[in-house]
Amino acid sequence: QVQLVESGGGLVQAGGSLRLSCAASGRTFSSYHVGWFRQAPGKEREFVATNSWSSGSTYYAYYADSVKGRFTTSRDNAKNTVYLQMNSLKPEDTAVYYCAADRGPSDYKAPYSYVYWGQGTQVTVSS
Repeated sequence: QVQLVESGGGLVQAGGSLRLSCAASGRTFSSYHVGWFRQAPGKEREFVATNSWSSGSTYYAYYADSVKGRFTTSRDNAKNTVYLQMNSLKPEDTAVYYCAADRGPSDYKAPYSYVYWGQGTQVTVSS
């Protein structure tokens, strides 16, 4: 079992930045793929980014087109934590953000591919 806890959400003005953290407990998850998703009111949960394990200490990051160039994901395995740095935030980035983990997601962009989920953290960007 892996327990995930997100933190770092909040209210920020457009153009501002936030850094979300996803802390894992219960098991070392250096070999897990960690995805970031978001869900705005009335909308489906959508893919934001993934921090995917390849082999050894090699990881790859993939991003949704809507956040590419503005968001960056990284991880600190010593802290069992994955981060999502969000810069140049826009009002349309407002949503509840979730991190999710899986040993081998069949589709890294699909929420159903991930077994473990955090509780979510609210990000609100004002115009």
